[in-house]
Amino acid sequence: MYFELTEEQQLVQDTAKRFALEEIAPTLEEEERNREFKLERVAQMGELGFFSCVLPDELGGNGMGFLESALMAEQIARVSASWRLPFNMQNLGPPLSVAKFGTREQQEKYIPGWIDGTKMGFFAMTEPDTGSDVASMKTYAVDKGDHFELHGSKIWISNAHIGDAGLLYAYTDREKGNKGISCFIIEPKNLEGCTARPIETKLGLHCSPTGEFVFEGARVPRDALLGEFNNGFRMCMWQLNNTRIGCAAGALGVAGGALQLAVDYANERKQFGKPISRHQMIQSQIADMAVEHEAAQLLVYKAAWLKDQGRPNQYETSMAKLAASEAAVHAANECMKIFGSYGYSTEYPAERFYRDAKSLQVVEGTSNIQKMIIAGMACGHTANR
Repeated sequence: MYFELTEEQQLVQDTAKRFALEEIAPTLEEEERNREFKLERVAQMGELGFFSCVLPDELGGNGMGFLESALMAEQIARVSASWRLPFNMQNLGPPLSVAKFGTREQQEKYIPGWIDGTKMGFFAMTEPDTGSDVASMKTYAVDKGDHFELHGSKIWISNAHIGDAGLLYAYTDREKGNKGISCFIIEPKNLEGCTARPIETKLGLHCSPTGEFVFEGARVPRDALLGEFNNGFRMCMWQLNNTRIGCAAGALGVAGGALQLAVDYANERKQFGKPISRHQMIQSQIADMAVEHEAAQLLVYKAAWLKDQGRPNQYETSMAKLAASEAAVHAANECMKIFGSYGYSTEYPAERFYRDAKSLQVVEGTSNIQKMIIAGMACGHTANR
């Protein structure tokens, strides 16, 4: 087994780390207070090739894969979990799905803007009463011949109110259950009958826009259908298995960032005449954080590598997402405790790591859903794909 990154992968990692430290970190606290999202920063990331991984060369791919994308997302999330989100919205989500299922016209129309960061992407699955059970969605599309008419709502959608183009999942034949869901590419800013509103009552991820959609007879052309009619559920599950690795990489970054913050503070802070890192209870906390982070890192890298090899990986991807998100929450929690009262203060990053980390146990499939997937495959009830 060979655990070293290639020179190119190390360069990719260093580029993302430098970008996070030089372009995000200096103004992050002010942006957090103002809940500010900088569109121009997404374009900067696109220009650096952050969103061109895993795509074919002819569609703007840069020859890199899931592992390189995970390495970059990890480094960005060590500084800001909010700024990890574009890796899914601009690369592993809509662009990769359109690259696999879309027509040539759809690919040429949408993918360039997504990956260069000039057009904001999104994917809309979750609804007020629909989370883990995707098939329980109520949003539906009526076939009107030359167009579809959309009705319903979506909520907790990243980039909803700023999105230029993205994917919407809706029922087209409810009698067929999950085999009656289709996927559409929609442009909400140009879609009459579609209302997009921001959600501002979030615990964390303050620099990542989140919103909701309401569809009241919105008309989308027939060529907005992505892939085969009534094949949306399968496409949705395929997409989630891709964006899940982006989430896992982000969680890995949060865990690593919280660990480093805790170590630095423990070496600096003195109590009872010595740095608190010399006290066994603090050492116990840091040891647990370090082991969980290392284990999660191996799982995330392995899952990404399997994807790049075209091998079955759903089992490993869910393991990576579960382990990394739980490690992130635990690391952030321990980091706050090591900081003591200062950990509770908004003047230090510890509390932000904790607020941001909690989302990682929910998005792209909750920890409970990951356990169901893992157990089902471990018991032989379902096959690894």
